[in-house]
Amino acid sequence: MRKIAILGSTGSIGTQTLEIVREQKDLKVAALAAGRNVELMEAQIREFHPQIAALWEEKDALDLKEKIKDLPVKIVSGMEGLLEIAALPESEVLVTAIVGMLGIRPTIAAIEAGKAIALANKETLVTAGHIIMPLAKERRVPILPVDSEHSAIFQSLQGERENQIKKILLTASGGPFRGRKKEELSQVQVEDALKHPNWSMGRKITIDSATMVNKGLEVMEAKWLFDVELEQIQVVVHPQSVIHSMVEYEDGAVIAQLGTPDMRLPIQYALYYPERRKLSGKRLDFYQLSNLTFEEPDPETFTGLKLAFEAMRKGGNIPTVYNAANEKAVALFLDRKITFLEIPEMIEMCMEQCRFVKSPSVEEILQTETEVYELIESRW
Repeated sequence: MRKIAILGSTGSIGTQTLEIVREQKDLKVAALAAGRNVELMEAQIREFHPQIAALWEEKDALDLKEKIKDLPVKIVSGMEGLLEIAALPESEVLVTAIVGMLGIRPTIAAIEAGKAIALANKETLVTAGHIIMPLAKERRVPILPVDSEHSAIFQSLQGERENQIKKILLTASGGPFRGRKKEELSQVQVEDALKHPNWSMGRKITIDSATMVNKGLEVMEAKWLFDVELEQIQVVVHPQSVIHSMVEYEDGAVIAQLGTPDMRLPIQYALYYPERRKLSGKRLDFYQLSNLTFEEPDPETFTGLKLAFEAMRKGGNIPTVYNAANEKAVALFLDRKITFLEIPEMIEMCMEQCRFVKSPSVEEILQTETEVYELIESRW
């Protein structure tokens, strides 16, 4: 019986992780953590019987505690609760599926406690990869990617670790606005940006896909995960989302991972690595695949992608600036306070005006986030 803890259990990745727990009978949920969804958390506790659960706000945690007072479950809150769950002695794997830089400190705590990390929180590596990856190597803790693209790269590397990577080909669907020019995006509404053509995801990541900032974040994450140079990562727009990513080796061979757009596959692969388990769901039917197409991304329309490469080249705390500015901008767009095209404009402004820190500590990373938020609030 493999015991897991899930940070972000009520979100898209968290709920799909629990679908796998339902299907596979040898996974035990030791702990759950979420934001503010008291009702869903109560339902998850009653179904999966964790020994500890957390909600971010103390008042929500107190409400939850009252609702499940008939059960022997410890209820905690805030960062202290996340850290307790991350280092829980009874769990073996921590699924980090919370959104944002909240994931940094729990991930560090889990690594220090020797937990395997099933990583779905890309902000952790984007902002603190220079801290996380050396620590994981020192503690000999595996970091297993859950993002479909990074899982595809990881799978394409199996059996090839001694061979030199020439290039990582990171695929992108192109989102709902693929092929449009910047002037066509000036009137985009929230509802338009939330209509992803292939994937069912949370609101924030769906907007990130529409701006292609999500692909920019994935470029940064790939650099840290697979220890390659930025110039070795090439983004390829693949609208069908059948090839999830590829690795090109020095001899010219390209190995790819293909599958239907189903996030349960990379989640389950991370939970059971290196074993593959049967998984229900639709399978690829190659007789029904009429064509697979590939395009270059358009960095002049989707400037968020171009800015990601720029942020990574500058290094230091600039990837944190990029990420924090995007988080704030997306929240403002979802609240209909800024336009779609103002999202990358806000990111660029912050990258130009925030102070530079060459090798930021966790505290300096979090301080950078605060400075970015304050800068945006002073301008918008």
